Parts: sequence; structure tokens; C-alpha cells
Amino acid sequence: MNALPNTRSCYVCGIENPIGLRLGFESDDARTVAETRFSFRPEFAGFRDTVHGGAIATVLDEVMVWAIGVAAKQFVYCAELTVRYQRPVRPGAELVARGEVTEDRRGRLFIARGELRDASGQLLAESTGKYLPVPAVVGAQVLEDFVGEVPEFLQRTTVKV
Repeated sequence: MNALPNTRSCYVCGIENPIGLRLGFESDDARTVAETRFSFRPEFAGFRDTVHGGAIATVLDEVMVWAIGVAAKQFVYCAELTVRYQRPVRPGAELVARGEVTEDRRGRLFIARGELRDASGQLLAESTGKYLPVPAVVGAQVLEDFVGEVPEFLQRTTVKV
């Protein structure tokens, strides 16, 4: 797996966001999937000892966005997100979130799927999403927020919409 860059401000991967998750993402050599390994902190609980579903949905959305970014070389916005929660997620549990592109409709709409599993591989939540490319001006702003060197394939992710 190859490390993907972090941003400064993103709620999920931003390393300078004081209330964010600060997750690091990776992609496989073929750039077909994105993945992150992490644990939710206790402050992400909804019910006692159960991570809030919105926090889970946020991570699944982000991992699908990264999957599209590396596979299709596009920064995208979420247009629709569906999450199916299978089991409660506990704060502090070791987790793996994985996303992959399932469909690219000529660069105008992307369909992706995501899953969240515990360290033993048990499925905790799964998602599907529809994503739209960001306009070139937004893509340029996104690139400015990255920390360090941005891989060349991500530098070509802006499109004229």
C-alpha cells in the first residue's frame, strides 16, 4: 500500500484540524482501492460505548472519495450516500475502512462502495455513494490545502465543469 497525502483542514484527513479525525489513507499499487486503519476516540460516541452513525458515515464517505481520487484522478463531491449499519462500533476498537470505485460514468458520475471492518474482519458497516466531479477552481483550492508533495496523479484531478 502507498501512503496518500494529508490535507491541513479536512475534518477526516486534515492534520491541522483540532477537532478532526486526522486519518491517514493508503492506496494499492493498482490505484483501485483506498484504505485507512484507525480507531474512533471516545468523544465520537453517540450512545455510551457506541460510535455515532454520522461519524461512521463520514469515514465511509471519505474512503470512497479517496478511492475515486486515486482510481479516476478526480476530486469529487458526494451527491448521495447510503449506509447500512451491521453492528455497533466501539470507541477504541481497531478498524479498517476500505473504498473502491464500482462505476465511472464517463467522468461525470462515479459510483463507489465502502466498508468498515474490525480487526478480525467482521463487517460493521457498508456504504454506497454517488459522486460528482468538483469544478477546476475548487480542485485547485483542494490542492493548495495538501501538506507536502502531492503525487503527480492527484495534481491532474481538476476538471472543467
